[in-house]
Amino acid sequence: MASITQFNPSSPKRDLIIMVVFAVAVLTAPIWLAPVGASYPDLLQRFAIFGIFALGFNILFGLTGYLSFGHAAFLGVGSYAAVWIFKLLTMNVVLAIIFGVLVAAIFAVVVGFICLRRSGIYFAILTLAFAQMFYNLAYSVLTPITNGETALTLALDDPRAIDAMFGVDHGAGLPAPSLFGLELTGFTAFYFCAVVLIIAFWVSLKIFRSPFGLKLLAIKSNQNRMLYTGFNPKPYLLVAFVISGMYAGLAGSLMVITDPLAGAERMQWTASGEVVLMTILGGAGTLIGPLLGAGIIKYFENIFSALHHAQLAESFGFLPNALVEPVVSVVSLFVGEGWHLTLGILFMLVVIFLPGGLMEGIRRLSAYVRAKRAGDGEETVAGGATQPSE
Repeated sequence: MASITQFNPSSPKRDLIIMVVFAVAVLTAPIWLAPVGASYPDLLQRFAIFGIFALGFNILFGLTGYLSFGHAAFLGVGSYAAVWIFKLLTMNVVLAIIFGVLVAAIFAVVVGFICLRRSGIYFAILTLAFAQMFYNLAYSVLTPITNGETALTLALDDPRAIDAMFGVDHGAGLPAPSLFGLELTGFTAFYFCAVVLIIAFWVSLKIFRSPFGLKLLAIKSNQNRMLYTGFNPKPYLLVAFVISGMYAGLAGSLMVITDPLAGAERMQWTASGEVVLMTILGGAGTLIGPLLGAGIIKYFENIFSALHHAQLAESFGFLPNALVEPVVSVVSLFVGEGWHLTLGILFMLVVIFLPGGLMEGIRRLSAYVRAKRAGDGEETVAGGATQPSE
């Protein structure tokens, strides 16, 4: 069991350094991701949005140990709420985000209140059942609200009452989401999502360092022992569940900036499973791990999946002609349409050898380097020591 000092080995100065380094890394992502072909705005936005989704899921799963297979429901709810704001009131993303987060919070309160009556696998199955119920309702019964399988999209005749009241002219075509008149497209949209990600990370950091976060860790460590002391963990679990759902709603709201539509597929169980993979792959219960997992999975999904036979043949053109085709045939099993196989192998290796995720691997490597340097330093001191004169 992790000790409190191990879990919270921080200070205001250390946290400030973490925030500065994180903010610089996020804001300069178009530069340092360019060599690996991941510097275009749409993919950068996905990194930021799914990073927020994973951060929120980590507050629930990483701190409390409660595994939810239904968090995509809140992602979809946030998207639907944001699009309705775009249709009825304004294209300003601020109001859409606020409404998406609030609606997701309301749904999270209801779902969490019911599901948290159980724990373990029963909790996971309950959340999955709710998510699938919302998914099917969005496809059928709630078609007037969700537009069914066609997805909820913008239309030229949408009222957009607030924009009309202030005389905002969107032109002849469909309007784009904006921030107080600044159109959010391309890198402008990415930097907006990046700033929201930085704020979301700061909130997550504060939760991790707070007494509330330590209570969640205690619940994860030994809930029965806490019950014996008269401590009721349910309110804390519900708050964690709601905060996690709000993060998902925030991510769903931001998704409509990239693509102003909301479809039921965002609520499907596969989307919930994806955020579970992100968190476990990077390292559940760590600050950076879920972001790392989200980035890797989205990179595989968008870059590896795009590699085709001709590109591989060009990449391996330095080989003798007799070897190019066999090598390309083997490699193509792991990229393009086979990118899931590569991800599956990576996930399997992490689970077997790094149960704490990739962050555990980074910690082991750092500890090894420190030990190596310490050993080299001791040898240098011992070797350079002068003997007393006889």
